Amino acid sequence: MNPKLKIVISALLVLLYSCKSKTEPEAITKPNIVIIYLDDLGYGDLSAYGATEINTPNIDKLANGGVRFTQGYATSATCTPSRYALLTGEYPWRNQGAKILSGSAPLIIDTAKATLPRIFKKAGYHTGIVGKWHLGLGNGNLDWNKEINPGPNQVGFDYSVILAATQDRVPTIYIENGYGLNLDKNDPIYVSYEKNFEGEPTGKDNPELTKMKWHHGHNNSIVNGIPRIGFMKGGKSAHWSDVDMADFFLNKATQYVKAHKDKPFFLYYALQQPHVPRTPNPRFVGKSGMGPRGDAILEADWCIGEFVKALETAGILENTLIVFSSDNGPALNDGYFDDAVEKIGKHKPAGVLRGGKFSLFDAGTRVPLFTYWKGKIKPKVSDALVCQIDFISSFAKLVDISLPETDSKDMLDVLLGKSNQGRENLVIEANSKLAFRKGDWVYIPPYPEVDPIKTNKNIETGCDSVSQLYNLNTDIGQQHSLVKSHPEKLKELMETYQQVIKVKE
Repeated sequence: MNPKLKIVISALLVLLYSCKSKTEPEAITKPNIVIIYLDDLGYGDLSAYGATEINTPNIDKLANGGVRFTQGYATSATCTPSRYALLTGEYPWRNQGAKILSGSAPLIIDTAKATLPRIFKKAGYHTGIVGKWHLGLGNGNLDWNKEINPGPNQVGFDYSVILAATQDRVPTIYIENGYGLNLDKNDPIYVSYEKNFEGEPTGKDNPELTKMKWHHGHNNSIVNGIPRIGFMKGGKSAHWSDVDMADFFLNKATQYVKAHKDKPFFLYYALQQPHVPRTPNPRFVGKSGMGPRGDAILEADWCIGEFVKALETAGILENTLIVFSSDNGPALNDGYFDDAVEKIGKHKPAGVLRGGKFSLFDAGTRVPLFTYWKGKIKPKVSDALVCQIDFISSFAKLVDISLPETDSKDMLDVLLGKSNQGRENLVIEANSKLAFRKGDWVYIPPYPEVDPIKTNKNIETGCDSVSQLYNLNTDIGQQHSLVKSHPEKLKELMETYQQVIKVKE
């Protein structure tokens, strides 16, 4: 071939290829992000975190195949505040409404606020939530038979299928994109947290109608034989089946993956296990030997295994960053007689930590937390101090979106296993009371009032009439306060704590 002609043909081919690539859709380079969030799962509830009496192989595979954090924290020892911080990057105690909510409470996230799903939407992601919400709905005067607005779809989620609050609270219906699922207009639903509806049985007055007995607090309307918190009437066609709840949300999560596998997505998969009422599907009943709580953990492990299979089947596991954690520490007796205490055996839900749900001690907020990204994250165990509040800043950096200043810190390199430089300090919260961690040290201010939760649930709240100071490096179980032996360290933490909590006030 003539050398000049060869050059001309080569140039034309380059030009044609260039034009073609401009018209074809851009290849996916942004990873999908999935946050898997469990409810009341303790630091010691997984075999990957040292549990010997229960085996969680599907979760372990992810935990041991990614970055498993030994010092990963929720911001709070209860659910609503932790979920608020996760989605907003703001300490929940800065928002007076971020407390454990009733099922009819109004939305506590400002609809104009930057949120985790909004960050992803701005980056071109589709966003979805499947599972527990518990951040309020509407404006405080809800008609559950019409569009429920504002809610998840008004704070950044393109798709939502949720339970409004918790499994033990009314309304006991699923809500999909703002509408009660399967509601019959001829049988409207009514909800009240103030008084019962005439003629409706309750767990307190009609114990013979219950198949699960209440221990404290859970003695209002009865649905599926389970007494709940709050009162409800009607909407029978929409009532969920408690034993099928895990399957329902798993199916919705896998359907979401199938529907959005061809473009980047962010999915917040918020499982309800092992929160009360613990109602594992009959497939799992008796499998743990620890009663319904242990069985529910095994059920959650199976669900996560099936969800990962769905990512594999869709061909997107290698392009999906999975983040796993829990909203707070464990609780055994949390309102029902369900053998959680009687059948616990040698299992330690909090592991080596002290306290649990509702507690300022470390087991209230230190929870399982790990990241997994097949082929991208190298397996390691990290002692870096990280918190769920940092997700929004970290992922904003990942997708190159600017974010207003918040309490959130950019921990992207830490989450990806590229750095061990975690947070310098962290404020944790339990029932509107605060504690402060800096380095290996934890300062708990004096809280002289008696906390009724300790009486009802036999949980150490961490409250005392004097200041407490612990070194977690030498005393991870927080058994020995060092206030008297380390007065200078106490003064240092008290001063830094005051500086941190005054920011943005």
